[in-house]
Amino acid sequence: MTISRREYNRRRKDLMATMGPNSIAVVPAAQQLVRNRDVEYPFRQDSDFHYLSGFDEPDAVLVLLPGRRQGQYVMFCQERDPARELWNGHRSGPEGVCADFGADDAFPISDIDDILPGLMEGRERIYYAMGRTPDFDRRIMDWLNTIRGKVRSGAHPPGEFVDLDHLLHEMRLLKSPAELKVMRRAAAISAAAHVRAMQACRSGLNEYHLEAELQHEFMTNGCRNWAYPPIVGSGDNGCILHYTDNNRSLKDGDLVLIDAGCELEGYASDITRTFPVSGIFNAAQAQLYQLCLDAQLAAIDSIKPGVTWNVPHEVAVRVLTDGLRKLGLLKGPLQRLIDKQAYQAFYMHRTGHWLGMDVHDVGDYKIGDQWRELEPGMVLTVEPGLYIAPGNTKVAKKWRGTGIRIEDDVVVTRTGCEILSYGVPKQLEEIEALMAAGRQA
Repeated sequence: MTISRREYNRRRKDLMATMGPNSIAVVPAAQQLVRNRDVEYPFRQDSDFHYLSGFDEPDAVLVLLPGRRQGQYVMFCQERDPARELWNGHRSGPEGVCADFGADDAFPISDIDDILPGLMEGRERIYYAMGRTPDFDRRIMDWLNTIRGKVRSGAHPPGEFVDLDHLLHEMRLLKSPAELKVMRRAAAISAAAHVRAMQACRSGLNEYHLEAELQHEFMTNGCRNWAYPPIVGSGDNGCILHYTDNNRSLKDGDLVLIDAGCELEGYASDITRTFPVSGIFNAAQAQLYQLCLDAQLAAIDSIKPGVTWNVPHEVAVRVLTDGLRKLGLLKGPLQRLIDKQAYQAFYMHRTGHWLGMDVHDVGDYKIGDQWRELEPGMVLTVEPGLYIAPGNTKVAKKWRGTGIRIEDDVVVTRTGCEILSYGVPKQLEEIEALMAAGRQA
């Protein structure tokens, strides 16, 4: 694992320092979910829980108690059970959580109803993400009411709930050097997968054949998990923003839009490339593609510390709108078209999002009513697109059924930014050369 035990310990200490004394934080792990009958979905740990512990078993609860003399980091988890472990794999158990994951105390999850109310009693504030897990919300309230029922005996229930997300997600927004090391590797693996898919592309194959090429590259490099369901949209399907059927035959003359990224050690990558099935862009495709690329490059070039979050989007919108005017797809003065958001007929989403443990990662985009300033260590995507629906009779036929998106993962540095996903080409001539080399291999 790239993230060290020392870093997990630092994260918990930093969080407790912002919580202040006489408080308690409660973070439940993800639950194992049933897919159908005796089949379960692959388990994926809750990102907040993983961020604070590195512990990847279900049915656990992490508790932080600033200032507690007997130990500030307490975990509830499943006990060792050789019979169950024979079927479902190793469990750490309370002893293993203390030895391997740095917990000061650990207890069986079956004892939580007896122990946790006592840990909550006398604390002034409970830090908890209320509303995210309704079943666990009810348990929190049950434990609180247990303490309230003992007030006449001198018990002191917490008097305040504070949203844990605000503190914890601000921490997660700024990536450490170790986190960036993982994200660089994830982006490099995903970039190689996109290269592989481009070179494998042929007319007559199916979209899911390219999906298989992506997955092969992920898994041979140690990534068993997608960061999100992959999009492999050819032809008209490229105009469907979250298309995931991936079951259409590839045809010469069409473009293919692939939006896919692996997850490595709990961290996501997110890359989109668009390329021609035939290996050669036609004239109309090349014009739209170059416009989208110009917008992306301009947006990336605008990223540096102190710039507000919305600037890359504003830059991309201006380039796209001006280009659409020059191609005759929009008509009117540039600023008026921008003010009226006329571009949304062809570009209807934002230019990026935070990236980290979640593909749409945590962190506020505004502070108060103002777009927040970018800071070193923030990671974001830059992904302008153009989508001209096949049924759009307001434009010339040559443009219809064209979906293009170009997306890279970018980290803000002290002097500007670094593109993590640089390993997959995006210039027109580079894509055509790469695909030609694949056909000759």
